[in-house]
Amino acid sequence: MFSQAESPGVEPSPTRVHVLGAGPVGLVTAALLQSNHRFAVHLYEKRRDYTRTRMVQLAPYLVADTVASYCTDYIDGESVEAIFEPSELAEGLAFRGSIPPDLMGLLRGWTRGFCPLNDIERSLSDLIDGRRGRRVERTMAIVTAEQAASMLQPGDVLIDCTGTRSLLRDRLAPGDADANTFTLRLEYALVVTFLYGQAYDCNEYCKYSKNIENAYYKFIPAVNRTCYDGRITHVTGIVNISAADYERMPPRFDGAWLRENFPQVAQSMDRFIASVKAETGGEIIGDLEIVRIPLDLYRARHATSLELRRRTAGDEPLARTPVFLVGDSAMGSPYFQSISLGFECAMFLSGLLAQRDLPVGDVLERYERFAYQQWLRVYMRTKMIKHNKDLFECVGDTFAMLEKLHIY
Repeated sequence: MFSQAESPGVEPSPTRVHVLGAGPVGLVTAALLQSNHRFAVHLYEKRRDYTRTRMVQLAPYLVADTVASYCTDYIDGESVEAIFEPSELAEGLAFRGSIPPDLMGLLRGWTRGFCPLNDIERSLSDLIDGRRGRRVERTMAIVTAEQAASMLQPGDVLIDCTGTRSLLRDRLAPGDADANTFTLRLEYALVVTFLYGQAYDCNEYCKYSKNIENAYYKFIPAVNRTCYDGRITHVTGIVNISAADYERMPPRFDGAWLRENFPQVAQSMDRFIASVKAETGGEIIGDLEIVRIPLDLYRARHATSLELRRRTAGDEPLARTPVFLVGDSAMGSPYFQSISLGFECAMFLSGLLAQRDLPVGDVLERYERFAYQQWLRVYMRTKMIKHNKDLFECVGDTFAMLEKLHIY
């Protein structure tokens, strides 16, 4: 569909696709498009090495082969069936069948267990470089929005996978700065990460029993970010803090700093950890790593250049070129790993681009619709998690809990 004009019997020139950002979503996007001879993929990366070691597990829906298995989720399975038409789900599953076996094999492995993020990035990078045939051109550089616009030629495609601080998101809607970003501030929190020398698993009962004595601050491990690799358990949890607490804390610190400066917050964390030690007989390995962050739910109001094309009549490069936001560039939630969502959007977009006879405008409109549907899914899932978390923090205080309830 994006190919240059074709002549009978002459193979058209491949469409140049620029992928900005070589994190996991940018790499999987490049790998998906690389397998189609109709695309010449150029990947722009700013990091020389893959250093992020946090543990992640991809969602099983990425490798689902039936609509039923795609919708199997204890939080938002019903939401998925309500948001998407059966034909839309079937189309996505059909495209999964065309994903090359080398890439699908990696995806299946990552949905079965936890893996360091940099292992995922290195595996995707090695897959791209090790394939025979059409290569992906790679450029190590920090690309500005102006540079991205200036390198575009007629017929090119531009895909922004640059993450939360997207390079192009707020360039896709005419108007004031941040006009294309919708953000909900959910709360402020400390993200606490540590290694534990024994196997440890956590569920809602565990979170309750180990927080009984914590009246205000509660340390809550994230179930899908607590994993045992056969030797040690990687634990990530959060503690809800006030805006005033947030302003008084540095961006990063350790357990000793927290105990000295915010003893009440530290006590909630230490009580929880002491209870874990008493049950399992293990010890923390190394020091605690603590980051204070605002927890934001956000999305791009426009996930493509479609609105820009309509409102500017193609008067600027980004309006003349199909531009797509994928991964955290398009949307994100603080309560669950968004890599799976990014991979899902990359697969859908790759399937759209591969349809030779689909007009550019239709591709933009269909991706916009898909991105909005995914946003509804993310929004409902996040609000449910936040509501449940608010209720949990009121356990033991009946009237506080009733204030959180809205009963018909």
